[in-house]
Amino acid sequence: MLSGFFNYDNPVWRFIGKFGDLIILNVLWFVCSIPIFTIGASTTAVYYVTLKLARNDDGYTIRSFFKSFKENFRQATIIWLIMLAVGLILGFDMLFFTRGGFNMSQQFKTVMVTIFLAMSIIYLAIITYIFPLQSRFYNTIKRTFFNAFFMSIRHLFQTIAIIVIDVAVVVAMVMIPQIMMFGVLFGFPLLAFINSYILSPILQKYMPKEDREDGDMRPIFADEEEALKAVGTVKEEEVKKEEPAEQ
Repeated sequence: MLSGFFNYDNPVWRFIGKFGDLIILNVLWFVCSIPIFTIGASTTAVYYVTLKLARNDDGYTIRSFFKSFKENFRQATIIWLIMLAVGLILGFDMLFFTRGGFNMSQQFKTVMVTIFLAMSIIYLAIITYIFPLQSRFYNTIKRTFFNAFFMSIRHLFQTIAIIVIDVAVVVAMVMIPQIMMFGVLFGFPLLAFINSYILSPILQKYMPKEDREDGDMRPIFADEEEALKAVGTVKEEEVKKEEPAEQ
């Protein structure tokens, strides 16, 4: 009985082991995010690992992180810089209209604040999906943004749940000293891990049925030829003969 309890395949130890992986991920994410512009690549790499953990597809955490970090670096960085720029603009505009805004009428300010608030909600919805999508699917940047927006609307209840949970966890870590240590130990990867349990079943729905059991995901394209062209790693004349390399 005791030998079974201390066996690593025991569900309890596997679950505990995942928190050990999160601590490692937190260190990797923090170190790799220090240059700021690499936050997109490191966030994508975190989701690559946590989505595997959510599917009980355990592997080498450090190796998987850097595999995704390297493969997604260019596209994830561009996506992050776009999201950062948009976020800064939205934040500045919200601050501008809520703090005053020169000689503007109160009615006009209210309208503008409402507009930018709605845009901020859309922004949060997109950023909820965009890095998990980048970590698991081959797509162009434009298509990744479209898919993130489309999926956030189509799965609205899950999107709201993720945002509410994330906000609640962050507030609890900031306001409650006893819980703050979890933020220090696990950091962003803890949020990604929680989100992955909601996101994984959603992303699974967009895989071709014949590929849902092979461990990795596929492009979100109705037409496989279009997907392969978007990857850019297969010659046009060989598209119908070859499969895309797995991320």
